[in-house]
Order: sequence, then C-alpha cells, then structure tokens
Amino acid sequence: MGFTRREFLALASAGAAVGLAGCAPTQQPQQPPTEDPESPDPSVDLAEFESLALDPSAWRYDEDNDVYYQLGLRYCLSPATETYESLAIFVPGAYFTAEENGSTYTCTVNQKAVVGGFTASTAPVLMPINTGTLAAQASPTSYAFDGLGPYMDAGCIYVYAGFRGRSAGYDTASGSDELFPGGSPWPVVDLKAAVRYLRYNDAALPCDTGRVFVFGFGAGGGLSAVLGASGDAAPFEPYLDSIGAITHDAEGKAVSDAIAGSASWCPVTSFDVADAAYEWGQGQYADDATRAEGTWTRLLSQDLAGAYGAWVNEMDLRDADDAQLTLDETETGVYSMGSYANALMAGIDEAATHFVQNTAFPYAYTPQRLEDPTFPGDPNLVATREADAVETPAPSGATADGTGQEQVGDAVNDAAVAADATSDADDAATDSAQTTLSGVAQVQSTIYDSAQSYFAALNAGGWWINYNHRTMSVSVSSLRDFVVNLRPAALAASPFDQPDRSSRTNQLFGIGEESTLHFDAIAGSLVQDNLDAYEACEDWAEGLDLDWEEDLEKVDSLETDMATRVALMNPLFWLSGHYEGYGQASVAPHWRVNEGLFDTEAPLATASNIVYALRKYDGVTDIAHTPVWGQGHVLAERSGSATANLISWVTACCSA
Repeated sequence: MGFTRREFLALASAGAAVGLAGCAPTQQPQQPPTEDPESPDPSVDLAEFESLALDPSAWRYDEDNDVYYQLGLRYCLSPATETYESLAIFVPGAYFTAEENGSTYTCTVNQKAVVGGFTASTAPVLMPINTGTLAAQASPTSYAFDGLGPYMDAGCIYVYAGFRGRSAGYDTASGSDELFPGGSPWPVVDLKAAVRYLRYNDAALPCDTGRVFVFGFGAGGGLSAVLGASGDAAPFEPYLDSIGAITHDAEGKAVSDAIAGSASWCPVTSFDVADAAYEWGQGQYADDATRAEGTWTRLLSQDLAGAYGAWVNEMDLRDADDAQLTLDETETGVYSMGSYANALMAGIDEAATHFVQNTAFPYAYTPQRLEDPTFPGDPNLVATREADAVETPAPSGATADGTGQEQVGDAVNDAAVAADATSDADDAATDSAQTTLSGVAQVQSTIYDSAQSYFAALNAGGWWINYNHRTMSVSVSSLRDFVVNLRPAALAASPFDQPDRSSRTNQLFGIGEESTLHFDAIAGSLVQDNLDAYEACEDWAEGLDLDWEEDLEKVDSLETDMATRVALMNPLFWLSGHYEGYGQASVAPHWRVNEGLFDTEAPLATASNIVYALRKYDGVTDIAHTPVWGQGHVLAERSGSATANLISWVTACCSA
C-alpha cells in the first residue's frame, strides 16, 4: 500500500500539534512537537527580557478619538536597525482605565469593557504588512488617527510593526555606516519577533494575544502567508536569536510566534517555482519581446513552463474532495490539461458567474494596478506616497462609446496591459471601495450597457467565453483563451529571477553588498542542461550560466544556503508534503486569500496553490478563497471595502 508524504506524516505523528486549534478566548498557539509551553526550562534566565517589558505609564491618548497608543516599542534585545525593528500599538480607549501623569497616562486593563463584539480579554490583534513590494516598513515616529477608526470601532488592537525589507541597508536613525542585513528571511524574522513581543507583554495589553491576524498585499500578502504557515518553525531560530528575539516569558515558559490568521490579496510568493509558474500560466502563450521567436529567453520560458507541469505532479495539492491535482502532458510536450487545470478553470468560471449575477449594467470596466497598499498606522508613509503620486494617462483605443459594442478585439486586453505598464507609478486616484486603503494606477473606463454586449466584446476576436443568459452562468473554453484575452504576460520571461538579476525578487535574495543574486534553482538547472541551445541564440550573453551557478552556491551571514533562504519565504514549504518542512510548524487555523483574476503581476496559480495545500491540512479550520473577476493587481474584493471585509472576517473567525 502506498502513501503520500502527507499521509505518511499524518500516521507517523498522529496527535502532534501542527496548528492552532481555534480562536477561542485566551487560547495560546500550539508549539511545535518538540516544545512544551507548560514546562518551563529551569536553566533559562527569567530576567533576560525584562528590558522589553511594556511600560504601563507611557501611554499617550488621543482624546478626540478615544485611542491610547505607544510608538517606538523595541521588540528585540539586539535590533540590527532602530529604524525598522520596533512597533506601535493602538488601543480603543474603553479597554483601559487611565491615570494622567503629565503628557502620558498610566493604564490598566478594564476587564469590563466591551467594544464592538469584543472584550478586553477577547480582542484580536491586527498587524498590517504595508508594502506590496517588500520594501522595508519603518516603525511609525508620529501619530495620526486617519484610517484607524474602523479597527478601533470594531474593538481590535492594531499593531504596526516595522521590519526590514527586500534589501540590506543603512540605519538612518542611528547614523551607523555599517550595512544591516536584509532580504530573505529577515522580513519574516522581524515580524515573528514582533509577535513574540506582544505575547511577552500579554498581561499589560487588553487583548487575546492568541488571536494575532496578519494581512498584506502582493509580496506583502505572500509574507503574510509565510507567517501563517511557519509558526515556531525551527529554521528561523538562529535568525531570531541573532536579534535577541524573545524566547520565553518571565516564568520561563516558551513564547510562540504562531499566528491565528493570515489574510492576503494577490499574494506573490513561493519563489522556488514563481518563474516556472508564471511561464506556465502566462508566458508560454506570449510570442513577443523576451518571448519572441529566436531568443534564448523564449526557449527558457518554454522550458520553465514544462518544468512547472512536472512540479505540479510531484506536489500534494488537493481538490475539495481530497483528490490530488495533476497535469497531463500533451503531444506537443505542454502540460495544459488535467485535474489541476480543470480546478483553476472552475474557479474562473465561478468568479465570472458571480460577477454577471451581481453586477448592474451599464458596467464600467476600469483597469487598475496597485503598487503598495496604504494601510493606516504610519502618517509619514502616507504623506510620502501622496507627495510622490502621479497621474497616469489613459491609453489610446480605450475610449468608452456607451455600449461596448465597438470596443472589439483587444479593447479590454489593451487597457489591462496599459494599466500594468504604469508599474513604477504610485497613482493618487482611488476607487470608491478602497479610498482609505490605497492609491491605484488606473486608466479610462470602457462602458458596457448589458451583459450581452460585455461578453460579445470579449468574444470579438474569436469565441472563447460562454454566457448563458437564461441561467446567468459563464464558462471559459480553456486556460489559454482566458490568459490570452484577459491575463496576458506583462512581465519579461523569467520575471522574478531575471537573467540580469534586475528584479525586486533578485534583491530579496541578495546578500549584503551583493544586492541582487540569482536564486531560482529550476532556471539555473535549465540553463545548464540546455546551454548549447541557449548559446546558439543571438541574444545570449556570455557567462550567464556561470552567474546562476555561482549565485546558487552563496550563503548569507548566518551561513544559510540559497535553497534554504528560498524555502523560508515559501508558505508551501510548510504546507505541502512535497517539501521537507511539511508538518514541522504551527499553521494558522484561519486563512483569507483574495485574488484579482486579471492580475498580470502574479503567476496565475499562486493564490490557488496556497488554498489547495491548506485544504486538507490538519488544524486549518477555515479557508476563505475569493477570486475576483474584473479586478487585477489590487486589494480585490467582490463587494464592499477591503477594510470592512477584513474586519468582518476576523470577527467571524473569533466567533467560530
């Protein structure tokens, strides 16, 4: 009798803790199987982290909005940078009984207080990851109430933690001329240290620190997924130790960094296969620019697409009936059919059907792209982004004619590409559902007066999407047709590990002064294995094969190799039986994953892969997966605002 790795580990470690059991009040996250939080280690120094104790007399108060807050709280003993490794806490006023002492207040927890649906002992903690590109997130140095209202009114504790980003840097706060380390896995490490800080100070805070929810967008959404999947994972310990992260409380009990919930919009992550996934989902259907005939990067694109099919078949991704999802190789050597492709198409069909059943026509389609979210908590960041905002011109050919009937062929497609071409611009324009959260780059709308005119326009270049007017249901003919028409490849071939090491993800895996490095072992192997064919192309640059080979052998300041650093930024490493990390971490029980189906910045299946891996993972109690038709690389929601929907989801998780 054969077993998948998932089944084998489930049998071998029956009863072992692999995730939070739920979100009940006062519940603390479970530890990895080797930890026992109830058995203090007698050898530990109980006073080791006393300097990180929260000062109850240092609270400041916003009387107009009834909010207590503290800024600049250092969350580890030996921060590499004062600019980033600290946090701010914002608390609804009713949760405290306060005594004024000059400009600050001494606060004690008011156990009788009720705000929204929570009490001072049940309130959840919400932590934003306020970068879609994994730029460093500075800790707030000033206070503003803007945007905090919905969180405070709901009775949540809002914690804005700074963390190092995708690159090493210099600490502007201390003026040090020493380069502090950045990139993988430091963003995860810093946020884990922040979570431990909250748990260490549990008694002084009016909340349940077992209810920590982290949320982010883009690469920040991917980081949120990593935090949700890797609670108390042993490979992070050397990094946490290096910054003096809290390991135990004042009684000697182990302190966990596992979280209760992870929310992400358009997550960009799983970088071991991100390039292969992008080429399989989008790149293999393109034939221009870096994928033009005769270029070596076209050959690389095709080879990466094939490698992705093989990877899927080695994975333990599951459908709702617990059947393994696989891809079938066609006669032309392309993996484009099979249960995995069918599952993706089913999600697209459902999203399109929901769209047409819940959209009032005339309907205006406005392509939008978001560079970074603007979650509240740091007024300095908001001001900086507003100052940098620029107007984005409308593309030619996107003129609305009132019916949509004349916008045939590539009208929608051209608009989407034009919106994505503004990738380096932060736009001041905002959509009405997200005005408190984000600035988005957008172009002129195309208006469709009816569902029939909308689908007729989509089919103008050839029939590929079916709309049943009687049942108001939609189905697409193939993934290829969907991608070519609505989600074309907008990024260059091998977009995350670029041949010239120029991408932001190349920065994420840089080391110190070597600010960008190759990291994709699949691409590196393909270059080595197909060197003769690639070298025969006119655009091949001498030495590219050696660049990949040398970079993949490099180690960081803690002597961690590249493969491990890539794994530490991959939520699937902990969630799928394909990887060695499976079953070796505490996994969050609550997950929310939203994606814009017209998103050309992320691989087609990134969000779905996380969901497929979570679907049958022991200890995961709920997974809210929402693909959104008609939206791209934004805080995609089918209705309402991202903030209100996030808070409603957290509230529901804590009521389960």
